[in-house]
Amino acid sequence: MMAAVCDTEVVPESSAPPVVRGPAFGPEPLTPTLFLDRSALVFGDRTALIDGERSFTYREFQERCLRLAGALAEAGVRPGDRVSTLVPNTHVALESHFGVAWAGAALNALNTRLAPGELTWIVNHAGSEVLVCDRSLATVGEAIAAGAEHAVRLIHCGEAEDDYEQRLAAAEPLHLDVSDEWGMLSLNYTSGTTGHPKGVMYSHRGAYLQALAMVAQGDLDAASVFLWTLPMFHCNGWCYPWAVTAAGGMHVALRQVDAETVWSAIHRQGITHLNAAPTVLTMLAAHPGATPAVSPVHVAVGGAPPSPSLLARLADLNLHVTHLYGLTESYGPAVICDWRPEWNALGPAEQARRKARQGVANVACSPLRVVDAGGRDVPPDGTTPGEVVLRGNVVMLGYYRDPEATAAATLQRPDGAWFRTGDVGVVHPDGYMEVRDRAKDVIISGGENITSIEVEQTLVRHPGVLEAAVVGAPDETWGEVPVAFVVPRPGSSVTEEELIDFVRGAIARFKAPKRVIFGDLPKTSTGKIQKFVLRERLRA
Repeated sequence: MMAAVCDTEVVPESSAPPVVRGPAFGPEPLTPTLFLDRSALVFGDRTALIDGERSFTYREFQERCLRLAGALAEAGVRPGDRVSTLVPNTHVALESHFGVAWAGAALNALNTRLAPGELTWIVNHAGSEVLVCDRSLATVGEAIAAGAEHAVRLIHCGEAEDDYEQRLAAAEPLHLDVSDEWGMLSLNYTSGTTGHPKGVMYSHRGAYLQALAMVAQGDLDAASVFLWTLPMFHCNGWCYPWAVTAAGGMHVALRQVDAETVWSAIHRQGITHLNAAPTVLTMLAAHPGATPAVSPVHVAVGGAPPSPSLLARLADLNLHVTHLYGLTESYGPAVICDWRPEWNALGPAEQARRKARQGVANVACSPLRVVDAGGRDVPPDGTTPGEVVLRGNVVMLGYYRDPEATAAATLQRPDGAWFRTGDVGVVHPDGYMEVRDRAKDVIISGGENITSIEVEQTLVRHPGVLEAAVVGAPDETWGEVPVAFVVPRPGSSVTEEELIDFVRGAIARFKAPKRVIFGDLPKTSTGKIQKFVLRERLRA
């Protein structure tokens, strides 16, 4: 047997197998900014981004992000810092998803529809010393800077010759490598409907894997044209800033979402993909100028499941919907209704029921569970409710500077720690999960549990109903009773009595609303109905 030869000594070759601790040629920490490096190399001359009259190739896009990193460093940003942005869905929002990380900082994308006081609290909690602010939100940005507990440097953007553009033009490109893939990439704050919002920490590794999952399960490739109807401040746009870039697709920025603009983009720019809340889909389907897209448009929707009638209308318009489920704490969609080809043979009503399910864990997430109060798995019978819990690479690092909230959201089981979503779901025999309600939205009436989603889905099947939300109202006899808030379809003359009778004829009578209130529904910036506002209206 030959011996290994060194410069100084002869070392006998061991018969024991070598201990392998990692790739022999050096592992590379996972970070989603790697996708832009690759696309600039592979697709450098192809269009990466269209924002109104401006467009950038992938090579130009990469250069701008590198210069943004350099500009932030020159503005005093150091590795480990947080950088806040207050911008609509423009090229600046997209550039910040790469440039901030290349400066070694964590991105804190602010919800543009929050009040100045709420945003100031977030900037204070995050400790951001730089705020990139769109000119359309300059008054809000200045209020944040004035009210912050520490000095905040404003960088204005949104115009051709603004501070942002001047800084990019003068900056030296910067590309700091990631040494720890578990380090914080971004900091996203929850809605904060009760008390202050919580800062959700995303890791480089989690965002990288979630982006790849969205490429695979969102059918993204270099031919994709993605319309930014989903706010990039919402779960970092479900990680699609990195996903579309990984695929080499084209981003189409959209400052404001309205049905006419979206349909114009679909027809004029050949949009192939968009993500949205159910209310956006309702708006698109109801638009009087809606005409079928020439090519299929893949639409991912999170939140309440679309009604069968809405799904049918969207299919007629060549918009094909995939239902997703997730939270800020899970990098957006951790669960997808993975469509099986054999389901294409089912009738329209059964297909709609399957599409209404939230589904199974995406390819980057550990298999989800639905557990009872003791943390045990519920039977997969489609009827036994439990809490949906998640774990794995695409679940947050924890809540920033809030160990108590992190602990409260943790379920300890024999197989480890799980994130408690607070959502009530069931598991069907085929393993697909269906959310039945938020735990706090279950209505307990006379000892019977009423899931608001079931009542809402029944209401929107009525031809006179556009949208519906159901909440519990205090009742001396029953404890709680369901009350429906309904947006009627234009031109509809549907009455309260008619809707109550309609529900009674479709599901158990005790689940029917005791009152129906007509009018608009309060919504968050991402299109979710604010049920706590409806409860407050009832109390008032």
